[in-house]
Amino acid sequence: MTPEQYVQEKAVASGSSFYYAFLFLPAPRRAAITAFYAFCREVDDVVDEMTDAGVAATKLAWWNGEVAQAFAGQPSHPVMKALMPHTATYGLEARHLHAVIEGCQMDLQQTRYLDYPNLQRYCHLVAGVVGEVAARIFGQTEPATTAYAHTLGQALQLTNIIRDVGEDALRERIYLPIDDLKRFDVKAHEILKRGYSERFTALMQFQAARAHSLYDEALALLPAADRRAQKPGLMMASIYRALLREIEADNFQVLHQRIKLTPVRKLWLAWKVQALGRM
Repeated sequence: MTPEQYVQEKAVASGSSFYYAFLFLPAPRRAAITAFYAFCREVDDVVDEMTDAGVAATKLAWWNGEVAQAFAGQPSHPVMKALMPHTATYGLEARHLHAVIEGCQMDLQQTRYLDYPNLQRYCHLVAGVVGEVAARIFGQTEPATTAYAHTLGQALQLTNIIRDVGEDALRERIYLPIDDLKRFDVKAHEILKRGYSERFTALMQFQAARAHSLYDEALALLPAADRRAQKPGLMMASIYRALLREIEADNFQVLHQRIKLTPVRKLWLAWKVQALGRM
């Protein structure tokens, strides 16, 4: 299996909504974003599949070393072999990849976030930086597009957090800020035990409103000159915002299930942005 085949299989196997946005890209950009996405999946899987925190930390340390080695001209992992030919073309730097790894390391070090600014730091590393890299690969021409990409990344990550509250609770992990839980009088043990209440619904409505605000802010930040190039990101915004609205319509029943959009609906939402230019 070639490195290119490896990253393609990694992207498809993930079942992520990101894959639908990649389909409409020209082949060189699609190859670059697929390789980068595969890298993100590799390091994220270290934490998601963790059975021993020490082993996971060792694996992430290995990835930090692999990134440094790859940018020194000696990649060994198929993902890095597939990614490195694109780094100069699209302005990808080692610091971007190290930041994503740092975000995953945060998952090994803490299971709670005191307040929203602390959560924002985590979102910046695992999603904002990813958005920045993606924007470069998609064809960014305006410096202001970086702010759009970071803000959109935060919105997507908050949507993930809202969707995955129940799954994260199974790992004894709560991303919702402690300050917010206190504000709505929701106890951590209620979430860990998957207990619904009007207080929990109000908490989640607050989180959803925050995410919607970030989507609006991101769209306002995107320069008109880059709107066409950034269509894949707008596809992601459309898909994830539709998911968020689906969660809202289901009254935030996220503790016992993972609410999803069908593949056909994701493809339709992506096509609508590509063909009609609207979300």
